[in-house]
Amino acid sequence: MFNKILIANRGEIACRVIDTARAMGLRTVAVFSDADAGARHVAMADEAVHIGGPAPAESYLRGDAIIAAARATGAEAIHPGYGFLSENPDFVEAVEAAGLVFVGPSAAAIRKMGLKDAAKHLMEEAGVPVVPGYHGPNQDPEHLSGAADAIGYPVLIKAVAGGGGKGMRKVDDPARFFEALEGAKGEAATAFGNDAVLIEKFIEKPRHIEVQVFGDGTRAVHLFERDCSLQRRHQKVIEEAPAPGMTAEMRAAMGQAAVRAAEAIGYAGAGTVEFIVDGADGLRPDGFWFMEMNTRLQVEHPVTEAITGVDLVEWQLRVAAGEALPARQTDLAIGGHAFEARLYAEDVPRGFLPATGTLAHLAFPDIARCDTGVRAGDTISPWYDPMIAKIVVHGPTREVALKRLDRALSGTEVAGCVTNLAFLRALARHEGFAAGDVDTGLIDRDLESLAADPLACSRSRALAALGVLGLHRGAQPLQGFRLWAPLRRGTQFTYRGEQVAARVETLDAGRFRVEIDAACHEIARDGDRWRIDGQAVAATLVAHGAGVSVFWGNGYHFEPVDPLQVAAEAATGSGVITAPMPGLVKAVHVAPGQSVAAGDRLAILEAMKMEHTLTAWRDGVIAEVLAEAGQQVDEGAALIALEELEEEDEGETA
Repeated sequence: MFNKILIANRGEIACRVIDTARAMGLRTVAVFSDADAGARHVAMADEAVHIGGPAPAESYLRGDAIIAAARATGAEAIHPGYGFLSENPDFVEAVEAAGLVFVGPSAAAIRKMGLKDAAKHLMEEAGVPVVPGYHGPNQDPEHLSGAADAIGYPVLIKAVAGGGGKGMRKVDDPARFFEALEGAKGEAATAFGNDAVLIEKFIEKPRHIEVQVFGDGTRAVHLFERDCSLQRRHQKVIEEAPAPGMTAEMRAAMGQAAVRAAEAIGYAGAGTVEFIVDGADGLRPDGFWFMEMNTRLQVEHPVTEAITGVDLVEWQLRVAAGEALPARQTDLAIGGHAFEARLYAEDVPRGFLPATGTLAHLAFPDIARCDTGVRAGDTISPWYDPMIAKIVVHGPTREVALKRLDRALSGTEVAGCVTNLAFLRALARHEGFAAGDVDTGLIDRDLESLAADPLACSRSRALAALGVLGLHRGAQPLQGFRLWAPLRRGTQFTYRGEQVAARVETLDAGRFRVEIDAACHEIARDGDRWRIDGQAVAATLVAHGAGVSVFWGNGYHFEPVDPLQVAAEAATGSGVITAPMPGLVKAVHVAPGQSVAAGDRLAILEAMKMEHTLTAWRDGVIAEVLAEAGQQVDEGAALIALEELEEEDEGETA
């Protein structure tokens, strides 16, 4: 066994590998870019080596720098994780040429599965079923069109070097074939530097089921299947194992096909054989076909670990060190059911746009295994995949595991950047998904309801008001009886860009009445929990650097409003801007008769040793300047008046 390994990756997979290596008594070396100097995987490793700039091409894709780091630190093996260089055969050969061990398959095996068309030919020869289609070298548009006619519409055009849905087009009508072909080829050329495509029969109700395999270079075993049908734009969202509705006959057939695929290329290490399955009439042994093989560990491997009790990273390290396969096929069995949900920093209502930001607050529930590469205070960088964590649950049955997934998602707390957490929870509660009626089109069919952004109710906003005032931290602030803390006070905060005004009355130590618009709630602290209007609620209130968050099934985020920065809220109906608290007028920037626009700077008020800008709350003309620089003013003092707006003549017509 090795003494020291280097992990040629970052984020949650680097942390995941370090966890197992540490449990095995191995020392670890991390590599990092400029953007990852303070990352979690760097802190976890025994040693860390800087390898370049923030862009992957400047760091994590620099095979020479990674190999040099391994040799300089005395690492004997390199674990690639997934992504980056994990399926690069040239890197594998360079690692071996340097006298190091690559924890994964051979370069030859990777090359055999690298191109989809060649891989399909190889699988046909190995007796693995493949989707009816054309996988040949002739890329003439007329020839490809004829192949599509022979296969029968609808067909799928796919880039042979593709992945992640790039270079892929579904065609229902022969009249649209050439247009779709041109688009697929152009996209493939841009993404992969190879515009070659293949044509396949399109499966009307497709399910994506993959089989985990593990080989030692000669023989292989399978560790059963995972269902990855819940996808958005060909990207997996929630995975589970085993697949719902799977029969013993089909599991045996798929497992045997996957083992044949692995043994046909002399596969060593962990790999995944992906199949497209026709789910229109249930799962049948003759209704699955080979899609591709991922010659690496998969993102969703934890669900397989959960149902088998196998540590796949440990197996990888043991086989790479020269040991035989740790188990025979007959030693492996399925226990229970598992789900994995991918938590991303992304803006779901805005089309799942990747997001960045600093994680002001981050907490995971004990009920789940949460693989993550970030901590509270870390920044989600624009340079890399915006995954925050993988949330994994296990239960004795699918129903129990799904309930645990919902509970785990509702107990996950993230603040500081937008996430897909509400989307994941909506999926976990989706009626069709709960029934196991899944296919790759489920999300798109119900996207509008699944992507809806839950709105904070008046009770959540009332809790937020307490957080903004600091009335949630314990006995001293909760009492509210100090001379400087009135029993009744007002506060303002923003929610989704809109301002919310609240009045909070301290009734007793730890008991409050909160008024927001027409709503009024009585809130009390009950140990570690809250009671609202006499009812105990499972809500958590957290104040952090980005504001205040209420976690109650979903996460609702609020930003305090500094009254000194928002003079608009101190303006009366006649347009008078008043001092929101005692202070010194440091400067006045306007004069009577001057036109101003909403947001223009009017004056600067100094209070509590800080300077704050008072701005116009609407367009208008300055009527009077009622204070001058150097003047000390009280709270509520009139500072600047805008001319009143002229009301339109109701009888006037356009």
